[in-house]
Amino acid sequence: MSGTGKDAERSARERRLAEALRKNLQRRKAQSRARAGEGQGAGVAPGGVSGGADETHDSAGIADEKDPD
Repeated sequence: MSGTGKDAERSARERRLAEALRKNLQRRKAQSRARAGEGQGAGVAPGGVSGGADETHDSAGIADEKDPD
C-alpha cells in the first residue's frame, strides 16, 4: 500500500521539523542570554546600539542638516 509509505515520509518530516524547531529555539535562547549579559552596565540598548536614552538615532546623517547653528 502507498498509504504506509506516505505515513512514514510524513512522520519522518515531522521529526525533522521538530528537531529543527528545538535547535532554533535553543539558539535563540542562547542569543537572548548573551545579549542580556552584554547589556549589563554597558549602556547597550536591546537593538545593540550603545548610548543612553537621551541620545538620538541618526543613521541617515540628517541631524547636522537640521541644526540651526
